[in-house]
Amino acid sequence: MSLYYTLGYFLFLGLFFSLFGFKPALVWYAISFTIGGIPFGYLIAKYVAGIDITQVGSGNIGATNVLRALKEIDPQKAKKLAILTLVLDALKGALPILIAKMMGVCPAVLWGMAVLAVLGHCFSPFMKFEGGKGVATTLGALIVLVPWAVILGVVVWAVVAKTLKISSVASLAGLIAGVIGVYLFYPNLPIDSHAPIWIILVVVIYKHRENIYRLLTGREKRV
Repeated sequence: MSLYYTLGYFLFLGLFFSLFGFKPALVWYAISFTIGGIPFGYLIAKYVAGIDITQVGSGNIGATNVLRALKEIDPQKAKKLAILTLVLDALKGALPILIAKMMGVCPAVLWGMAVLAVLGHCFSPFMKFEGGKGVATTLGALIVLVPWAVILGVVVWAVVAKTLKISSVASLAGLIAGVIGVYLFYPNLPIDSHAPIWIILVVVIYKHRENIYRLLTGREKRV
């Protein structure tokens, strides 16, 4: 994590709110992006296992790289820490939206929060605007808004992961299935648009661009 980027980010937030005021929607957006940016995989690997996850394996801060990086050192601990990373990455997408929803925040703001949670994870202000690939945070954010679509995506992810044991393929298959599920189960979203889903899809696919290249060249590793 970069101290200078972290301080700069919070200084920017202070300046932003001093200029535009603490409008409720803007506050919720800032909360989602900031919490989404917390690099749990990096923090867990560094302070529990003593490893800089950005310098090991793929350099990604997600659960898959936590598992891959720690597997040779302590397989049992690797699985537990990977699961913990996955859960925390999902929760940082889900909890702000769930709280906002319970407080009566309008659907348009909730969907904006979902997009910003994923952007925060993928381009973390605490990691020099690098980050994870957004799958777990997408799952967390959307389970609050379109649960049946997420369940479909998780089922597809589990089947593909069990069959192929290639994390990126399973993640992308689950994501695409989830998008299809949104159209099947929620053809008429309360915001009268599916644009947030497509923004999230494009961001997550972009973050998987290196995986896609390795898949096409036959060099993508199995978990």
